[in-house]
Amino acid sequence: MVTLILGSQSPRRKELLESAGFSFEVRASGADESLQEGIDPEEAVRELSGRKSETIQLEAGEVLLTADTVVALQGEILGKPVDHQEACHFLRSLSGVQHDVYTGVTIRSRKEETSFVVRTSVTFFELTDEEIEAYIATGEVWDKAGAYGIQGKGALFVERIEGDYFSVVGLPISRVVRELKNYDIFVNGSSSA
Repeated sequence: MVTLILGSQSPRRKELLESAGFSFEVRASGADESLQEGIDPEEAVRELSGRKSETIQLEAGEVLLTADTVVALQGEILGKPVDHQEACHFLRSLSGVQHDVYTGVTIRSRKEETSFVVRTSVTFFELTDEEIEAYIATGEVWDKAGAYGIQGKGALFVERIEGDYFSVVGLPISRVVRELKNYDIFVNGSSSA
């Protein structure tokens, strides 16, 4: 029997795996998530998901899934806001424009490793200062890349999305399902072994 390990404490990733029907254990990664200045967003999420994967020890019969998501505007990464001013700045920058959300995924057993990146484009409506302030007041901005959560009240800002919605939430679940089959992990915890 193969055991799936989620190397993340993200409640959103946990929820997506559960809703897909996977049985899994959670093992937190203690990886350093700092990035070098000016790094390409696609390279950043590939590096971060790989770095998270490397920090977690695997036993025989375990398969590890790690992921990282960033929001990028014209190639510049918007991380998780550190204060009210930065949250305002991020949301004003995203107002009325298209930006990209990148999620990097690493899947690893003791024998092999798979890594991929999914990019999704999101366009916001024009936002008023009142809308931005009201959204910040919800507290939803604090642990989210780009200062918004598309699965929460941040969805009210989205005019259009091109690509994988769930990748913006934090895990491109349909692609993950397909990749995990190569590791003999199937939904509902079933296995071909």
